[in-house]
Amino acid sequence: MRTKEEAPTDRGYLVGIIFFILGLGTLLPWNFFMTASMYFNNRLNTPENSNGTVTAKKEYYFNNWMTLLSQLPLLLFTLLNSILYQRVSEKMRIAGSLVFILILFILTAILVKVPMENDRFFSITMATIWFINSFGAVLQGSLFGLVGLLPQKYSAVFMSGQGLGGTFAAIAMLLAIASETDDKTAALGYFIAPCVGTVVTLISYLLLPKLEFARFYLDKSTSQTYELETSHQLLPKETPQESFELNGHANGSVPKENPSGLASEEGDGGRQAFVSLETANSKEKKSSVLEVFKKIWVMAFCVTFVFTVTLSVFPAVTVDVKTVYSGKWELYFIPVCCFLVFNVMDWTGRTVTSLVQWPPKESRLFPMLVIFRVIFVPLLMLCNVQERRFLPVFFSNDVLFVIIMMLFSISSGYCVCLSMSYAPQLVVPKDAETAGALMTFFLALGLSLGAAFSFPLRLLV
Repeated sequence: MRTKEEAPTDRGYLVGIIFFILGLGTLLPWNFFMTASMYFNNRLNTPENSNGTVTAKKEYYFNNWMTLLSQLPLLLFTLLNSILYQRVSEKMRIAGSLVFILILFILTAILVKVPMENDRFFSITMATIWFINSFGAVLQGSLFGLVGLLPQKYSAVFMSGQGLGGTFAAIAMLLAIASETDDKTAALGYFIAPCVGTVVTLISYLLLPKLEFARFYLDKSTSQTYELETSHQLLPKETPQESFELNGHANGSVPKENPSGLASEEGDGGRQAFVSLETANSKEKKSSVLEVFKKIWVMAFCVTFVFTVTLSVFPAVTVDVKTVYSGKWELYFIPVCCFLVFNVMDWTGRTVTSLVQWPPKESRLFPMLVIFRVIFVPLLMLCNVQERRFLPVFFSNDVLFVIIMMLFSISSGYCVCLSMSYAPQLVVPKDAETAGALMTFFLALGLSLGAAFSFPLRLLV
Protein backbone atom coordinates (compact mmCIF):
# COMPACT_ATOMS: atom_id res chain seq x y z
CA MET A 1 0.00 0.00 0.00
CA ARG A 2 1.45 3.39 -1.00
CA THR A 3 1.96 6.20 1.51
CA LYS A 4 1.91 9.92 0.78
CA GLU A 5 5.67 9.93 0.48
CA GLU A 6 5.43 7.22 -2.19
CA ALA A 7 2.84 9.02 -4.35
CA PRO A 8 3.40 8.36 -8.07
CA THR A 9 4.59 11.12 -10.37
CA ASP A 10 2.39 12.77 -12.99
CA ARG A 11 4.22 11.42 -16.02
CA GLY A 12 4.33 13.92 -18.86
CA TYR A 13 2.06 16.11 -16.72
CA LEU A 14 -0.86 14.25 -18.34
CA VAL A 15 -3.21 14.74 -15.38
CA GLY A 16 -2.44 18.47 -15.40
CA ILE A 17 -3.17 18.65 -19.13
CA ILE A 18 -6.45 16.76 -18.65
CA PHE A 19 -7.61 19.10 -15.88
CA PHE A 20 -6.66 22.07 -18.06
CA ILE A 21 -8.90 20.62 -20.80
CA LEU A 22 -11.66 19.96 -18.25
CA GLY A 23 -11.47 23.58 -17.11
CA LEU A 24 -11.60 24.75 -20.70
CA GLY A 25 -14.56 22.48 -21.39
CA THR A 26 -16.67 23.86 -18.53
CA LEU A 27 -16.85 27.44 -19.86
CA LEU A 28 -16.02 27.15 -23.57
CA PRO A 29 -19.58 26.17 -24.64
CA TRP A 30 -21.34 29.02 -22.84
CA ASN A 31 -18.74 31.59 -23.93
CA PHE A 32 -19.34 30.66 -27.57
CA PHE A 33 -23.11 30.73 -27.05
CA MET A 34 -22.92 34.30 -25.70
CA THR A 35 -20.66 35.30 -28.60
CA ALA A 36 -23.52 34.43 -30.96
CA SER A 37 -25.85 37.00 -29.35
CA MET A 38 -25.78 39.15 -32.51
CA TYR A 39 -27.14 36.21 -34.51
CA PHE A 40 -29.97 35.66 -32.03
CA ASN A 41 -30.89 39.37 -31.90
CA ASN A 42 -30.88 39.76 -35.68
CA ARG A 43 -32.95 36.64 -36.22
CA LEU A 44 -35.55 37.63 -33.62
CA ASN A 45 -35.76 41.31 -34.52
CA THR A 46 -36.15 40.96 -38.30
CA PRO A 47 -39.10 38.59 -38.70
CA GLU A 48 -40.38 37.65 -42.12
CA ASN A 49 -43.69 36.14 -43.09
CA SER A 50 -44.16 33.32 -45.57
CA ASN A 51 -43.90 35.53 -48.68
CA GLY A 52 -40.63 37.12 -47.51
CA THR A 53 -41.92 40.59 -46.57
CA VAL A 54 -40.79 42.08 -43.28
CA THR A 55 -43.56 42.33 -40.69
CA ALA A 56 -43.83 44.59 -37.65
CA LYS A 57 -40.84 44.09 -35.39
CA LYS A 58 -41.42 42.58 -31.95
CA GLU A 59 -38.99 43.36 -29.13
CA TYR A 60 -37.84 40.18 -27.34
CA TYR A 61 -35.19 41.71 -25.02
CA PHE A 62 -33.02 38.69 -25.77
CA ASN A 63 -29.92 39.83 -23.84
CA ASN A 64 -31.91 40.50 -20.67
CA TRP A 65 -33.66 37.14 -20.81
CA MET A 66 -30.38 35.38 -21.61
CA THR A 67 -28.78 36.90 -18.51
CA LEU A 68 -31.71 35.97 -16.27
CA LEU A 69 -32.17 32.43 -17.56
CA SER A 70 -28.45 31.70 -17.38
CA GLN A 71 -27.91 32.94 -13.82
CA LEU A 72 -30.99 31.41 -12.17
CA PRO A 73 -30.27 27.76 -13.05
CA LEU A 74 -26.55 28.30 -12.44
CA LEU A 75 -27.28 29.42 -8.88
CA LEU A 76 -30.03 26.86 -8.22
CA PHE A 77 -28.26 23.78 -9.57
CA THR A 78 -24.93 24.73 -8.04
CA LEU A 79 -26.67 24.87 -4.66
CA LEU A 80 -28.36 21.52 -5.26
CA ASN A 81 -25.06 20.00 -6.37
CA SER A 82 -23.35 21.30 -3.20
CA ILE A 83 -25.95 19.60 -0.99
CA LEU A 84 -26.92 16.46 -2.92
CA TYR A 85 -23.72 15.57 -4.79
CA GLN A 86 -23.04 12.55 -2.55
CA ARG A 87 -26.27 10.88 -3.72
CA VAL A 88 -25.33 10.83 -7.41
CA SER A 89 -22.12 9.22 -8.63
CA GLU A 90 -19.31 11.42 -9.82
CA LYS A 91 -19.20 9.80 -13.26
CA MET A 92 -22.94 10.32 -13.75
CA ARG A 93 -22.70 14.01 -12.79
CA ILE A 94 -19.68 14.82 -14.95
CA ALA A 95 -20.03 12.53 -17.98
CA GLY A 96 -23.83 12.88 -18.00
CA SER A 97 -23.65 16.69 -17.95
CA LEU A 98 -21.15 16.73 -20.82
CA VAL A 99 -23.35 14.44 -22.93
CA PHE A 100 -26.44 16.60 -22.41
CA ILE A 101 -24.52 19.83 -23.16
CA LEU A 102 -23.28 18.22 -26.39
CA ILE A 103 -26.84 17.28 -27.39
CA LEU A 104 -28.10 20.82 -26.67
CA PHE A 105 -25.40 22.41 -28.83
CA ILE A 106 -26.05 19.99 -31.67
CA LEU A 107 -29.73 21.00 -31.49
CA THR A 108 -28.81 24.71 -31.48
CA ALA A 109 -26.53 24.25 -34.51
CA ILE A 110 -29.31 22.45 -36.41
CA LEU A 111 -31.80 25.25 -35.66
CA VAL A 112 -29.54 27.74 -37.46
CA LYS A 113 -30.61 26.17 -40.76
CA VAL A 114 -34.22 25.46 -39.78
CA PRO A 115 -36.78 28.22 -40.57
CA MET A 116 -39.12 28.73 -37.65
CA GLU A 117 -41.68 31.13 -36.24
CA ASN A 118 -39.87 33.64 -34.04
CA ASP A 119 -41.95 33.05 -30.91
CA ARG A 120 -41.27 29.33 -31.08
CA PHE A 121 -37.57 29.91 -31.81
CA PHE A 122 -37.35 32.27 -28.84
CA SER A 123 -39.00 29.73 -26.50
CA ILE A 124 -36.73 26.89 -27.63
CA THR A 125 -33.64 29.10 -27.27
CA MET A 126 -34.64 30.17 -23.74
CA ALA A 127 -35.19 26.53 -22.75
CA THR A 128 -31.78 25.66 -24.24
CA ILE A 129 -30.13 28.44 -22.22
CA TRP A 130 -31.75 27.15 -19.03
CA PHE A 131 -30.63 23.54 -19.53
CA ILE A 132 -27.11 24.40 -20.75
CA ASN A 133 -26.50 26.37 -17.57
CA SER A 134 -28.18 23.75 -15.37
CA PHE A 135 -25.91 20.98 -16.63
CA GLY A 136 -22.99 23.42 -16.67
CA ALA A 137 -23.52 24.17 -12.96
CA VAL A 138 -23.51 20.48 -12.05
CA LEU A 139 -20.43 19.90 -14.23
CA GLN A 140 -18.48 22.83 -12.80
CA GLY A 141 -19.37 22.05 -9.19
CA SER A 142 -18.43 18.39 -9.58
CA LEU A 143 -15.11 19.18 -11.24
CA PHE A 144 -14.17 21.74 -8.58
CA GLY A 145 -14.85 19.09 -5.96
CA LEU A 146 -12.75 16.58 -7.89
CA VAL A 147 -9.75 18.85 -8.45
CA GLY A 148 -9.83 19.77 -4.75
CA LEU A 149 -8.61 16.23 -3.98
CA LEU A 150 -5.37 16.86 -5.89
CA PRO A 151 -2.39 19.07 -4.94
CA GLN A 152 -3.06 22.83 -5.06
CA LYS A 153 -1.31 23.49 -8.38
CA TYR A 154 -3.94 21.42 -10.20
CA SER A 155 -6.69 23.77 -9.03
CA ALA A 156 -4.73 26.65 -10.58
CA VAL A 157 -4.33 24.67 -13.81
CA PHE A 158 -8.07 23.92 -13.90
CA MET A 159 -8.94 27.60 -13.35
CA SER A 160 -6.44 28.58 -16.04
CA GLY A 161 -8.25 26.35 -18.50
CA GLN A 162 -11.54 28.04 -17.62
CA GLY A 163 -10.01 31.44 -18.33
CA LEU A 164 -8.86 30.36 -21.78
CA GLY A 165 -12.44 29.50 -22.83
CA GLY A 166 -13.39 33.16 -23.06
CA THR A 167 -10.22 33.96 -24.99
CA PHE A 168 -11.08 31.42 -27.70
CA ALA A 169 -14.58 32.87 -27.99
CA ALA A 170 -13.20 36.42 -28.33
CA ILE A 171 -10.75 35.30 -31.04
CA ALA A 172 -13.60 33.55 -32.88
CA MET A 173 -15.57 36.82 -32.80
CA LEU A 174 -12.64 38.72 -34.29
CA LEU A 175 -12.19 36.13 -37.05
CA ALA A 176 -15.89 36.37 -37.91
CA ILE A 177 -15.65 40.16 -38.16
CA ALA A 178 -12.46 40.05 -40.24
CA SER A 179 -13.88 37.47 -42.66
CA GLU A 180 -17.11 39.47 -43.00
CA THR A 181 -19.23 36.32 -42.84
CA ASP A 182 -22.98 36.59 -42.36
CA ASP A 183 -24.52 36.06 -38.92
CA LYS A 184 -25.85 32.55 -39.63
CA THR A 185 -22.54 31.21 -40.92
CA ALA A 186 -20.67 32.72 -37.97
CA ALA A 187 -23.25 31.31 -35.53
CA LEU A 188 -22.89 27.85 -37.03
CA GLY A 189 -19.17 28.01 -36.31
CA TYR A 190 -19.87 29.27 -32.77
CA PHE A 191 -22.07 26.21 -32.09
CA ILE A 192 -19.97 23.53 -33.83
CA ALA A 193 -16.76 24.54 -31.98
CA PRO A 194 -18.27 23.77 -28.52
CA CYS A 195 -19.48 20.39 -29.83
CA VAL A 196 -15.89 19.46 -30.71
CA GLY A 197 -14.62 20.90 -27.41
CA THR A 198 -17.20 18.97 -25.38
CA VAL A 199 -16.30 15.66 -27.07
CA VAL A 200 -12.59 16.26 -26.31
CA THR A 201 -13.49 17.14 -22.71
CA LEU A 202 -15.54 13.96 -22.29
CA ILE A 203 -12.75 11.77 -23.70
CA SER A 204 -10.22 13.48 -21.42
CA TYR A 205 -12.37 12.83 -18.34
CA LEU A 206 -12.79 9.14 -19.25
CA LEU A 207 -8.99 8.83 -19.54
CA LEU A 208 -8.39 9.97 -15.94
CA PRO A 209 -8.96 6.57 -14.25
CA LYS A 210 -6.33 5.03 -16.54
CA LEU A 211 -3.57 7.25 -15.08
CA GLU A 212 -1.89 6.02 -11.91
CA PHE A 213 -1.35 9.53 -10.51
CA ALA A 214 -5.07 10.35 -10.87
CA ARG A 215 -6.17 7.03 -9.36
CA PHE A 216 -3.91 7.59 -6.37
CA TYR A 217 -5.41 10.97 -5.43
CA LEU A 218 -8.99 10.58 -6.66
CA ASP A 219 -9.65 7.12 -5.19
CA LYS A 220 -12.09 7.74 -2.33
CA SER A 221 -10.44 4.98 -0.27
CA THR A 222 -7.04 6.71 -0.31
CA SER A 223 -7.80 9.02 2.60
CA GLN A 224 -9.09 6.07 4.62
CA THR A 225 -5.83 4.22 3.92
CA TYR A 226 -3.82 7.21 5.16
CA GLU A 227 -5.88 7.46 8.33
CA LEU A 228 -5.59 3.71 8.99
CA GLU A 229 -1.81 3.88 8.61
CA THR A 230 -1.67 6.95 10.85
CA SER A 231 -3.77 5.30 13.55
CA HIS A 232 -1.41 2.30 13.57
CA GLN A 233 1.52 4.65 14.04
CA LEU A 234 -0.12 6.73 16.78
CA LEU A 235 -1.53 3.88 18.93
CA PRO A 236 0.94 3.05 21.74
CA LYS A 237 2.49 -0.38 21.94
CA GLU A 238 0.64 -2.39 24.61
CA THR A 239 2.37 -4.40 27.29
CA PRO A 240 1.28 -7.99 27.92
CA GLN A 241 -0.23 -6.92 31.25
CA GLU A 242 -2.33 -4.19 29.53
CA SER A 243 -3.54 -6.71 26.98
CA PHE A 244 -4.30 -9.13 29.79
CA GLU A 245 -6.43 -6.57 31.61
CA LEU A 246 -8.14 -5.25 28.50
CA ASN A 247 -9.22 -8.75 27.61
CA GLY A 248 -11.01 -9.08 30.95
CA HIS A 249 -8.46 -11.34 32.71
CA ALA A 250 -7.69 -9.11 35.69
CA ASN A 251 -10.11 -11.10 37.84
CA GLY A 252 -8.14 -14.27 37.21
CA SER A 253 -10.50 -15.76 34.66
CA VAL A 254 -8.87 -17.60 31.82
CA PRO A 255 -10.45 -17.74 28.38
CA LYS A 256 -10.77 -21.13 26.74
CA GLU A 257 -8.82 -20.00 23.70
CA ASN A 258 -5.79 -19.06 25.77
CA PRO A 259 -5.44 -21.26 28.86
CA SER A 260 -2.13 -19.68 29.82
CA GLY A 261 -3.94 -16.47 30.89
CA LEU A 262 -1.77 -14.34 28.62
CA ALA A 263 -2.98 -12.62 25.49
CA SER A 264 -1.38 -14.18 22.46
CA GLU A 265 0.68 -12.03 20.10
CA GLU A 266 -1.73 -12.80 17.31
CA GLY A 267 -4.77 -11.86 19.38
CA ASP A 268 -3.20 -8.62 20.54
CA GLY A 269 -2.27 -7.65 17.00
CA GLY A 270 -5.76 -8.48 15.78
CA ARG A 271 -7.35 -6.40 18.53
CA GLN A 272 -5.05 -3.45 17.69
CA ALA A 273 -6.03 -3.71 14.02
CA PHE A 274 -9.71 -3.75 14.99
CA VAL A 275 -9.33 -0.65 17.19
CA SER A 276 -7.35 1.07 14.41
CA LEU A 277 -10.00 0.23 11.82
CA GLU A 278 -12.74 1.55 14.11
CA THR A 279 -10.76 4.80 14.54
CA ALA A 280 -10.23 5.14 10.79
CA ASN A 281 -13.91 4.51 10.04
CA SER A 282 -15.00 7.14 12.56
CA LYS A 283 -12.60 9.65 11.03
CA GLU A 284 -13.72 8.79 7.50
CA LYS A 285 -17.21 10.19 8.13
CA LYS A 286 -17.41 13.49 6.25
CA SER A 287 -18.19 16.75 8.02
CA SER A 288 -21.53 18.44 7.46
CA VAL A 289 -21.88 21.19 4.88
CA LEU A 290 -22.23 23.77 7.68
CA GLU A 291 -19.06 22.56 9.40
CA VAL A 292 -17.12 22.82 6.16
CA PHE A 293 -18.56 26.29 5.46
CA LYS A 294 -17.36 27.57 8.86
CA LYS A 295 -13.81 26.73 7.79
CA ILE A 296 -13.93 28.25 4.31
CA TRP A 297 -16.30 31.21 4.75
CA VAL A 298 -13.55 33.80 4.15
CA MET A 299 -12.67 32.26 0.78
CA ALA A 300 -16.40 31.91 -0.01
CA PHE A 301 -16.82 35.63 0.65
CA CYS A 302 -13.77 36.46 -1.49
CA VAL A 303 -14.92 34.54 -4.58
CA THR A 304 -18.44 35.97 -4.24
CA PHE A 305 -17.19 39.55 -3.91
CA VAL A 306 -14.72 39.25 -6.81
CA PHE A 307 -17.41 38.07 -9.23
CA THR A 308 -19.95 40.57 -7.92
CA VAL A 309 -17.56 43.43 -8.71
CA THR A 310 -16.50 41.94 -12.06
CA LEU A 311 -19.98 41.13 -13.42
CA SER A 312 -21.49 44.42 -12.20
CA VAL A 313 -19.58 46.35 -14.88
CA PHE A 314 -18.40 43.70 -17.35
CA PRO A 315 -19.84 43.50 -19.92
CA ALA A 316 -22.95 45.61 -19.09
CA VAL A 317 -20.98 48.89 -18.76
CA THR A 318 -17.75 48.16 -20.61
CA VAL A 319 -19.51 47.04 -23.80
CA ASP A 320 -20.92 50.55 -24.26
CA VAL A 321 -17.54 52.31 -24.12
CA LYS A 322 -16.85 54.11 -27.40
CA THR A 323 -13.51 54.80 -29.09
CA VAL A 324 -12.44 58.37 -29.76
CA TYR A 325 -11.23 57.34 -33.23
CA SER A 326 -13.34 56.78 -36.33
CA GLY A 327 -13.03 54.36 -39.21
CA LYS A 328 -12.73 50.60 -39.22
CA TRP A 329 -11.24 50.61 -35.69
CA GLU A 330 -14.73 51.29 -34.36
CA LEU A 331 -15.76 47.84 -35.55
CA TYR A 332 -12.88 46.14 -33.70
CA PHE A 333 -12.71 48.36 -30.59
CA ILE A 334 -15.10 46.45 -28.29
CA PRO A 335 -14.10 42.92 -29.45
CA VAL A 336 -10.42 43.77 -28.89
CA CYS A 337 -10.30 46.27 -26.02
CA CYS A 338 -13.22 44.87 -24.04
CA PHE A 339 -13.60 41.13 -24.66
CA LEU A 340 -10.15 40.02 -25.87
CA VAL A 341 -8.24 42.15 -23.33
CA PHE A 342 -10.46 40.97 -20.48
CA ASN A 343 -10.24 37.28 -21.35
CA VAL A 344 -6.49 37.25 -22.05
CA MET A 345 -5.65 39.14 -18.84
CA ASP A 346 -8.13 37.12 -16.77
CA TRP A 347 -6.46 33.94 -18.05
CA THR A 348 -3.04 35.45 -17.26
CA GLY A 349 -4.12 36.21 -13.69
CA ARG A 350 -5.35 32.65 -13.20
CA THR A 351 -2.18 31.17 -14.69
CA VAL A 352 0.14 33.25 -12.49
CA THR A 353 -1.25 31.51 -9.39
CA SER A 354 0.45 28.28 -10.44
CA LEU A 355 3.75 30.11 -9.88
CA VAL A 356 2.93 32.64 -7.14
CA GLN A 357 0.42 32.36 -4.27
CA TRP A 358 0.41 35.68 -2.41
CA PRO A 359 -0.97 36.70 0.03
CA PRO A 360 -1.06 33.33 1.87
CA LYS A 361 -4.41 31.81 2.76
CA GLU A 362 -4.09 32.71 6.47
CA SER A 363 -3.37 36.39 5.76
CA ARG A 364 -5.99 39.09 6.36
CA LEU A 365 -4.41 41.02 3.50
CA PHE A 366 -6.03 38.76 0.89
CA PRO A 367 -9.68 39.63 1.68
CA MET A 368 -8.63 43.30 1.96
CA LEU A 369 -7.19 43.21 -1.56
CA VAL A 370 -10.39 41.57 -2.80
CA ILE A 371 -12.51 44.36 -1.27
CA PHE A 372 -10.17 47.00 -2.72
CA ARG A 373 -11.12 45.83 -6.25
CA VAL A 374 -14.40 47.75 -5.87
CA ILE A 375 -12.44 50.82 -7.03
CA PHE A 376 -12.70 49.49 -10.60
CA VAL A 377 -16.48 50.04 -10.63
CA PRO A 378 -16.37 53.87 -10.62
CA LEU A 379 -13.21 53.89 -12.77
CA LEU A 380 -14.95 52.00 -15.59
CA MET A 381 -18.18 53.97 -15.20
CA LEU A 382 -16.17 57.17 -15.75
CA CYS A 383 -14.76 55.94 -19.08
CA ASN A 384 -16.29 57.02 -22.40
CA VAL A 385 -19.56 55.07 -21.94
CA GLN A 386 -22.30 56.12 -24.38
CA GLU A 387 -25.19 56.85 -23.99
CA ARG A 388 -24.82 58.41 -20.54
CA ARG A 389 -27.21 60.37 -18.33
CA PHE A 390 -25.58 61.54 -15.11
CA LEU A 391 -21.84 60.94 -14.74
CA PRO A 392 -19.15 62.93 -16.60
CA VAL A 393 -16.41 61.31 -18.71
CA PHE A 394 -13.03 61.36 -16.96
CA PHE A 395 -11.17 58.76 -19.06
CA SER A 396 -12.02 59.32 -22.72
CA ASN A 397 -8.72 58.05 -24.13
CA ASP A 398 -8.69 54.48 -25.51
CA VAL A 399 -5.33 53.73 -23.89
CA LEU A 400 -6.58 54.64 -20.40
CA PHE A 401 -9.59 52.38 -20.86
CA VAL A 402 -7.34 49.47 -21.92
CA ILE A 403 -5.02 49.99 -18.91
CA ILE A 404 -7.98 49.99 -16.50
CA MET A 405 -9.41 46.88 -18.21
CA MET A 406 -6.06 45.07 -17.93
CA LEU A 407 -5.72 45.73 -14.19
CA PHE A 408 -9.40 44.97 -13.64
CA SER A 409 -9.27 41.61 -15.43
CA ILE A 410 -5.89 40.32 -14.23
CA SER A 411 -6.85 41.03 -10.60
CA SER A 412 -10.17 39.25 -11.17
CA GLY A 413 -8.55 36.08 -12.49
CA TYR A 414 -5.82 36.10 -9.83
CA CYS A 415 -8.15 36.59 -6.84
CA VAL A 416 -10.74 34.09 -8.08
CA CYS A 417 -8.13 31.41 -8.68
CA LEU A 418 -6.49 31.93 -5.28
CA SER A 419 -9.86 31.76 -3.51
CA MET A 420 -10.85 28.52 -5.26
CA SER A 421 -7.40 26.99 -4.68
CA TYR A 422 -7.14 27.96 -1.01
CA ALA A 423 -10.56 26.69 0.12
CA PRO A 424 -9.86 22.91 -0.14
CA GLN A 425 -6.61 23.46 1.79
CA LEU A 426 -8.52 24.83 4.79
CA VAL A 427 -10.27 21.50 5.42
CA VAL A 428 -9.11 17.92 5.98
CA PRO A 429 -8.69 15.84 2.79
CA LYS A 430 -11.98 13.96 3.23
CA ASP A 431 -13.89 17.29 3.11
CA ALA A 432 -12.01 18.75 0.13
CA GLU A 433 -14.70 17.67 -2.36
CA THR A 434 -17.44 19.26 -0.22
CA ALA A 435 -15.40 22.48 0.01
CA GLY A 436 -14.97 22.56 -3.78
CA ALA A 437 -18.70 22.06 -4.36
CA LEU A 438 -19.57 24.78 -1.83
CA MET A 439 -17.13 27.23 -3.40
CA THR A 440 -18.76 26.68 -6.77
CA PHE A 441 -22.09 27.72 -5.26
CA PHE A 442 -20.60 30.97 -3.96
CA LEU A 443 -18.94 31.53 -7.33
CA ALA A 444 -22.39 31.27 -8.92
CA LEU A 445 -23.82 33.55 -6.23
CA GLY A 446 -21.23 36.19 -7.13
CA LEU A 447 -22.12 35.90 -10.81
CA SER A 448 -25.82 36.35 -10.01
CA LEU A 449 -25.26 39.32 -7.70
CA GLY A 450 -22.98 40.95 -10.26
CA ALA A 451 -25.57 40.50 -13.00
CA ALA A 452 -28.24 41.99 -10.71
CA PHE A 453 -26.12 45.05 -9.85
CA SER A 454 -25.22 45.63 -13.50
CA PHE A 455 -28.70 47.00 -14.33
CA PRO A 456 -28.78 49.88 -11.80
CA LEU A 457 -25.10 50.68 -12.33
CA ARG A 458 -25.63 51.04 -16.08
CA LEU A 459 -28.56 53.38 -15.42
CA LEU A 460 -26.36 55.52 -13.15
CA VAL A 461 -23.82 56.26 -15.87
